[in-house]
Order: sequence, then C-alpha cells, then structure tokens
Amino acid sequence: MSEFKQVVNEGLKKVGSWVKRFFLILFLLAIAGGGAYVWVSSWTYSDGTRAGNLIKISKKGVVFKTYEGQLNLGGFQQNVDGVSGNIWDFSVPQRAVYEQLQNFEGQQVKLFYKERYNAMPWQGKTNYFVYKVQKVE
Repeated sequence: MSEFKQVVNEGLKKVGSWVKRFFLILFLLAIAGGGAYVWVSSWTYSDGTRAGNLIKISKKGVVFKTYEGQLNLGGFQQNVDGVSGNIWDFSVPQRAVYEQLQNFEGQQVKLFYKERYNAMPWQGKTNYFVYKVQKVE
C-alpha cells in the first residue's frame, strides 16, 4: 500500500509541476501581449492640421482626467441624428497646449494633431491628439 501512495504522490508532483509551468507561461504571454498592444496603440496612424472655430476645451473624466475639445470646421452643416457633421472632437495630452487653447476659445485656430491607432483611457477620449495650436488671423 505504501508503494501505491508513493506512486500517487510522484504523479501528483508531476501534475502540479506541469500546472505551475502552464500558468507561468500563460501569465508571461499575457504580459507580453498586453505590452505589445500598448506599444502598437501608441503608433502614429496619421498627422496633419485642421482649422476652424474653437468651440470648447475642458478637463474631463472620472478616473483619468484628460483635456478634451471641439472644433467647428465650418462649411456645409449636416445634422445626422442631432449630431452636427462639421464638429471635430480632439484630445490634448499637454497642459501647456490646453492652457493656450483656453485663451483661443471662440476664435479661429489651426490645430496640429497626430492620430493614434487606439488611445488608452489615461491619454484621452479620442484618437486625435493636438500638440500645437496657432491663432488664425
């Protein structure tokens, strides 16, 4: 009977070792996958400029406070389901740019932006990140 217990204990040790190894590999793959996702999401998809009338700029968020704004691009106005088609939403990652935008609220501005593949919640609510602003004369 003791020989049977010894065989069972050895079998349990092997299974326990295999389960630990499996979960360790799974954990490391999850960490690597999460890191790769964050890295790819930070790639710049496009960059450019947009000009229009700065409607609003504000600090928003419950957990992550981000700077968010809206720009009226002008031109032909089209309302679809109560949403105006010429309003562009954007995020501002830097406080200095946010403070500049506060001074230009209600005025014509030119915004320089970068579009990311996917914004993380702590970066902003949109994929468009304004990094520079110029007042249009």
